[in-house]
Amino acid sequence: MEKIKNIKRVMEILERYFHYSRRTTLNRMRKADPFKILISCLISLRTKDENTEKVVKKLFKVVKKPEDIANMPISKLEKLIYSSGFYKKKARILKHVSKVIVEKYKGKVPSSKEELLKIKGIGQKTANIVLSFAFNKDVLPIDTHCHRIPNRLGWIKTKTPEQTEKELEKILPKKYWKEFNALFVLFGKKICKPIFPLCSKCPVRDYCKRVGVVNSR
Repeated sequence: MEKIKNIKRVMEILERYFHYSRRTTLNRMRKADPFKILISCLISLRTKDENTEKVVKKLFKVVKKPEDIANMPISKLEKLIYSSGFYKKKARILKHVSKVIVEKYKGKVPSSKEELLKIKGIGQKTANIVLSFAFNKDVLPIDTHCHRIPNRLGWIKTKTPEQTEKELEKILPKKYWKEFNALFVLFGKKICKPIFPLCSKCPVRDYCKRVGVVNSR
């Protein structure tokens, strides 16, 4: 199938282009403690990667296990994660998630999507990041770049990240699943930007249908 050939070609080109030298904070944390990955992912939501890294380092100098966050005064937690943005909401979510993990899962982050999604505050993307990065499972964490770019390339035609995940599972060879998030986040930040993408510098422009692209550089 021509589409599958193009997908494989794009993935191979992007793998060579980026060399994985500039991974995001979460992608650099692969195989770390599941709780640390979970909390870091929740902190990263709607936050620049450089802020995520600083806040995570600061928080985990104080925090070692779920009980530490569950028992921490909310004011102290807010202060520790202040620079991540939306710190009040995030602090409440971190405390709730930590408390559930302590009380329901005996301090261990669950390793199934079904159980992760039962915890209020954990969404599809966060669950998949934990499953992929911490437990090495074959899932596709879909963030804004991972949703937007496959649609722009013409691989799929979806409206939500949840739909994108299901459609990509059908066409993206499994050998690319573990690195898909890392590659497309880098690609989206550096070249395939939401507005005015750098099409003139794009290494996969010959394989892109440029769906929805009105202006580019």
